[in-house]
Amino acid sequence: MIPAPFEYARAGTVEEAIQLLGSNEDAKIIAGGHSLLPLMRLRFARPALVVDIDRLTDLEYIRDGGDHIEIGALTRMHDLATSDLVKEACPLMAYTAGQVGDPQVRHRGTIGGSVAHSDPASDPPTTLLALGATLVVQGPDGTREVAAADMFKGIFESDLGPQDVLTAIRVPKTSAGWSYQKFHRRAIDWAIVGVAAVVERSNGSIADARIALTNMGSTALRATAVEEALSGADASPDTILAACGHAAEGTSPPSDTNGSAEYRQELAKVLVRRAVEEALAR
Repeated sequence: MIPAPFEYARAGTVEEAIQLLGSNEDAKIIAGGHSLLPLMRLRFARPALVVDIDRLTDLEYIRDGGDHIEIGALTRMHDLATSDLVKEACPLMAYTAGQVGDPQVRHRGTIGGSVAHSDPASDPPTTLLALGATLVVQGPDGTREVAAADMFKGIFESDLGPQDVLTAIRVPKTSAGWSYQKFHRRAIDWAIVGVAAVVERSNGSIADARIALTNMGSTALRATAVEEALSGADASPDTILAACGHAAEGTSPPSDTNGSAEYRQELAKVLVRRAVEEALAR
């Protein structure tokens, strides 16, 4: 389909983007375009003004921040997936970026667009939630930091205000075991269910477990019942199996042509177990 009519403006700086967003109450930002454009073509989104920030190259970087890595919001998925720094300091982030779409999508799609779009079927928000990332947001009142746990509010709804621009993502470095399990029909598809797991061991027991789910509700969400069952427990197969039986608690997955809500709830239990086992093996 053809998008509804809209005006177009290209921002030269973040500050200009904020001003342009404030000039029209129905303005939307576009960067790589792989989140917004499909909705516009289907006319699910009808922005009156599209603000293009794709040429803000100062937002396209990966830096060592000491105890974390800082990722510019316009960093492409391909660059995240192939970065030596990300592979070493936070391999879960690099791996997940490599699971997004196909090579064409990864060369254009940005990490910031994925986060700002807040699609519950998107992979990066789930990983950022499990890693405890912090998001840097710039708006008309200055810069603020938002925890990943506070960013995602609902389907396509985030904590970003109408004039806010996501500028960077800070991901803690980790040496813990990790895994991202994504179940889909084709490699280019969205996850029917996805699971990100970060698990720390200590003396044969599980010291800490952080597990997040993709497409199991209106946002990326934590599998808190599984986390509570695993933390401090032994790492035996029986313990893991019992804990992962709680994976569907507190979830409200959709029903669609890929599977019913009940199917997704059972699938989540399987994928959480696989993710925990793989994380423990690393």
